[in-house]
Amino acid sequence: MANARSGVGVNDECMLKFGELQSKRLHRFITFKMNDNFKEIVVDQVGNRETTYEDFTNSLPENDCRYAIYDFDFVTAEDVQKSRIFYILWSPDTAKVKSKMLYATSNQKFKSGLNGIQVDLQATDASEITLDVISARAR
Repeated sequence: MANARSGVGVNDECMLKFGELQSKRLHRFITFKMNDNFKEIVVDQVGNRETTYEDFTNSLPENDCRYAIYDFDFVTAEDVQKSRIFYILWSPDTAKVKSKMLYATSNQKFKSGLNGIQVDLQATDASEITLDVISARAR
């Protein structure tokens, strides 16, 4: 499936891994990246259910963009266990301009193929996706 605006396709494994996270709860997070020639979005990293939020944020590169899915578990004020699926466009200020532009132009098309996302975030540095921010947005 190629993105009409940017010409970037999506590898089938991306949707397979997202389905495993969403339906089967096999993964805690998935990061996606564009391949070396910026023609296809592929799975970058997959974190198992025991992976911490810190492990997830540490997996995001300092100088390059990523799309990320994070399955956040929390307990409500009424003591009910819940989960929210976060979609994060990671686009650090230090990334190359070409990378930021291609990720931005492909973002909506890629995200629209991931049915079931509950919270959408864009971040340019780690302070925008701290555990406190994620917790507040989940509730």
